[in-house]
Amino acid sequence: MCLGIPGRVVDIPDGYHGQIALVDVSGERRKVNIGLLDDDPAQPGDWVIIHMGFVVEKTDEAGAAAALDGLRLLQRGDQP
Repeated sequence: MCLGIPGRVVDIPDGYHGQIALVDVSGERRKVNIGLLDDDPAQPGDWVIIHMGFVVEKTDEAGAAAALDGLRLLQRGDQP
């Protein structure tokens, strides 16, 4: 797993050739590129991991929670 931010796909807006999704990240909606997931495209409701504005993998709710926990650990500077 890479270091990334978890979010949930809210919408795939028209246009952009299906490459852009609106994703909820901790209550804030962001436009991100989903083009790297051509083999298994993201759909509204999917949990994803975002790195540098690109969705790099799909995950589930537990995976998203684990990624967020890891980011919180990094923010505090704790050792696992």
